[in-house]
Amino acid sequence: MRICVFCGSSAGNQPQYLQAAVELGTALADAGIGLVYGGAQVGLMGAVADAALAAGGEVIGVIPRHLVERELAHDGLTQLIEVSSMHERKARMADLADGFIALPGGVGTFEELFEVWTWGQLGHHQKPCALYNAAGYYDKLIAFLDHALAEGFMKQPYRDMLIVAADIPSLLHQVHSYQAPKVAKWVKADER
Repeated sequence: MRICVFCGSSAGNQPQYLQAAVELGTALADAGIGLVYGGAQVGLMGAVADAALAAGGEVIGVIPRHLVERELAHDGLTQLIEVSSMHERKARMADLADGFIALPGGVGTFEELFEVWTWGQLGHHQKPCALYNAAGYYDKLIAFLDHALAEGFMKQPYRDMLIVAADIPSLLHQVHSYQAPKVAKWVKADER
């Protein structure tokens, strides 16, 4: 099994974020779960990869060539896959992974998570998508998602598809036991 981890290329302002990345990388390796990630050596990305490697885990990085040229690529991975674009990067990471976890991060992390979550809603995959809510980083996003549900822009089964956990044992348990919902995506005209 392999999990794709989306996360920041910076470490953020709270030491708990870096600690969460290290703990997640270690926990994945200890559980025999391979790590797929964006291939960089910086920020939370580098921390989760280094921790998984230090614990004896498999780590596959996928990075666009233009970032390799800026010397951001991690040079100690099990495998580093160079691709031509960000689009190809995301598709390749998704193909390699059996599930997805987002650590704290910025717009890129949000976009990656929302894309694979959308793919799940559309039935393109049945893989778990999760937020690791380290130090409450995603509290306001979670509240906004609940607001979108309350305002009728999201169905409960699709809100429930996104796993949210604030600790690694719960996170990995929920990812491991995930069952995709069996509901139709589109609302019929007479159900509006």
